[in-house]
Amino acid sequence: MGQASSRDRESPLRAFLVLPRSLIAYVGAIVGLTAAVVATTTAATAVTGTDWAWLGLLLACAIAHLELTQGLERIRELPEGTPYTHLQSTWYIAGLLLLPLPLQAVLIAVTFTYEWFRVFARRAPVHRKVFSASTVLLGVAGATLALSALYPDAAGPYITVLDGPRGVAAIVVAGAIYRLVNYGLVVIAIIMDNRDQPAHRALGPASDQLIIAAAIGLGYVYALVAVTRPWTLVFVLVLVVGLHLGLLLPQFQQAARTDRRTQLADPTWWHEVAERELERADRLGDHVGLLLLDLDHFKQINDRFGHLAGDTVLRAVADALRGCVRGHGRDLVGRWGGEEFVVLLPGLDPAALTAVAERTRATIAAVTVDAIDRRTGEPAVITLTASIGAAVFPDHGGDLTTLLLAVDDAVYRAKDNGRDRTATAKAR
Repeated sequence: MGQASSRDRESPLRAFLVLPRSLIAYVGAIVGLTAAVVATTTAATAVTGTDWAWLGLLLACAIAHLELTQGLERIRELPEGTPYTHLQSTWYIAGLLLLPLPLQAVLIAVTFTYEWFRVFARRAPVHRKVFSASTVLLGVAGATLALSALYPDAAGPYITVLDGPRGVAAIVVAGAIYRLVNYGLVVIAIIMDNRDQPAHRALGPASDQLIIAAAIGLGYVYALVAVTRPWTLVFVLVLVVGLHLGLLLPQFQQAARTDRRTQLADPTWWHEVAERELERADRLGDHVGLLLLDLDHFKQINDRFGHLAGDTVLRAVADALRGCVRGHGRDLVGRWGGEEFVVLLPGLDPAALTAVAERTRATIAAVTVDAIDRRTGEPAVITLTASIGAAVFPDHGGDLTTLLLAVDDAVYRAKDNGRDRTATAKAR
């Protein structure tokens, strides 16, 4: 769902209230229905100590899954106006087969909250996450209702009674209901919020259906292993993470879009990610920091020590830059060309960006590379410095092109003022 542009950070309530009125009513109805389902089933359902134990195991695996894949999920290509799909549904299907509905609600609430904090670093609109969690819960509620109709006399978790052709059919029916409810409700919201785009775009890529089919199968395997060989659950987690990366990494195609010498993002891919970050920041009223670094007198290094030594210096600088930024895909370092590097830092205001720029400059100044002086044949140690330009969206530019021009001008000023220094872009 979209959100109105703002230059000041909006409160979650304000971000919700600027949505179209029909969409506000729709989201409110779905969330209200979810709350009613949870309240009704909680009052009528007995929860045992074993149920709590299953919940603990599921939460441990779900959170480990989020931690191990958060870097990919932060920067995976997800155009605005399409559903967000990944293998986290594995744990919800396993919960469907192991837990009573009230504890399924706990599982969904905790994992969505954790994802909002850790994966999206609180930069996703709160109402989207609440709505998405509600659609997931309604999906598992519908699937639970189907299983209860097929197995009205089940005395324990449904995984213990699913067997034979009837059990296979029950899993297929429950999985289909889960997907149709969750997916259908989300697609309706996307269409309501993006009336200017073709409706079919809201369906997302066809590969998403393969992801959910895999999640249903993995959820069944997890639940089955949990009740028969619980000490081997770690292997199921490894399988989920491996399939997650195998299914979604090709969609994201990071490996084919890195610079050959430094293994940093290449200019095209960096530019695409930066465009999406600025669009997100514009919706949220947030900042995005940008650093452009130009190594000082790099041509002299190539002339004196040779191009192979120059390549070694570039790799050393790339490693140093990776150590200066926040990990897990939150920041993105790219090679801009030649001896230039660019760093995208979402969420940093001007004061914080200046501190990062100075720390980066000092880190590069501490880099040393062993080499042979071509003129004398003697061993030597290469040292280097960098001139850095810093700019912040939206203070120094309202779009990526303007921001890049501003930071490029700042780099020239840093060089003109003596090199080995940071210059901040001029305010608009």
